[in-house]
Amino acid sequence: MAIATESRGSEDKASAHANEEKRWVLSDFEVGKPLGRGKFGHVYLAREKRSNQIVALKVLFKSQLKQSQVEHQLRREVEIQSHLRHPNILRLYGYFYDQTRVYLILEYAAKGELYKELTRCKHFSERRSATYIASLARALIYLHGKHVIHRDIKPENLLIGVQGELKIADFGWSVHTFNRRRTMCGTLDYLPPEMVEKTEHDYHVDIWSLGILCYEFLYGVPPFEAKEHSETYRRIVKVDLKFPLKPFVSPAAKDLISQMLVKNSAHRLPLHKVLEHPWIVQNADPSGVYRG
Repeated sequence: MAIATESRGSEDKASAHANEEKRWVLSDFEVGKPLGRGKFGHVYLAREKRSNQIVALKVLFKSQLKQSQVEHQLRREVEIQSHLRHPNILRLYGYFYDQTRVYLILEYAAKGELYKELTRCKHFSERRSATYIASLARALIYLHGKHVIHRDIKPENLLIGVQGELKIADFGWSVHTFNRRRTMCGTLDYLPPEMVEKTEHDYHVDIWSLGILCYEFLYGVPPFEAKEHSETYRRIVKVDLKFPLKPFVSPAAKDLISQMLVKNSAHRLPLHKVLEHPWIVQNADPSGVYRG
């Protein structure tokens, strides 16, 4: 079965060839419990009957996609994610469609949504946060090497795999690019200053998002959150970064966050330097898996 392939090179080509030959239909899957719901449809646990492979089946309604004019965005998302092979990026094995729906066959992340886990815990330990940030830095290095900018790194777009590893799961705002871009996209609390000010941006936006995420992991809230959107925008542009006294966060963690949340995008700490930062080196599990 094509969706079971995990290797590179010639086997990836074989997988692609198998996908071309095999046209999936819904009856190929035994659909189980719902795993979640999104703006355009639902995600279900499913088993591919022929191979017994457990997957997540994302069901999107064409009418809703058309109404919101996001068909092109979905095509781009599928094109990007289907070619990615990294342990911290959710696999998109294939897709199929019928008259009313589009189905995406995705890797099943057994431990669910990171956002729910963060909400339950209120905030993460430094060891857990550092392990997650290091994993994401490696995944972003991989993406940028393939000229992909994610542009929407946030807890809601991250899942936890069966071993406890973090996986980037949503590529709805991702772009394949060699050039700077102007589109304002993503989530308000995670927008970098260059998007707020509607100037050109590039892959440095993902470093900013990683800094926001690190802060939210440690404090339970994003750093520039405010009651009014206009105030959030103002705080982002000013980089009005404040570190509360509670919960206690080490100076080293604050130093890393401060080096990523820099207004001039060219001066943000490069991702390979994030991995070399003392806080990451001292706290992150080398395996890339948080074991509790």
